[in-house]
Amino acid sequence: MASRFELKKSKNDKFVFNLLADNGQVILTSELYDSKASALNGIESVKKNAPDDGRYARLSAKDGSPYFTLKAGNGQVIGLSHMFSGEKARDDGIASVKANGPGAVTDDQTA
Repeated sequence: MASRFELKKSKNDKFVFNLLADNGQVILTSELYDSKASALNGIESVKKNAPDDGRYARLSAKDGSPYFTLKAGNGQVIGLSHMFSGEKARDDGIASVKANGPGAVTDDQTA
């Protein structure tokens, strides 16, 4: 299965997307968007910014679990990872977004 963005509608009628790797695992989740057009713009922003290592913030949660965010050129967070077991796993997650994000197709599940 090829990598893809899954665009979905949330329970509160907002839009959210996940970037899935080739194996179907979620590697990045967006914020909630008020409109479908904004969510689609967010997907395009991930595609554009994913290859740029400088757009990633390597962070740790209060419990020490590593995670990362992907930011657009304006500094706004456009994607958030899940928590990882260690820094190597987080860095592998970033590498996966870099590899999968730019060419991923969009699977619109809102219809």
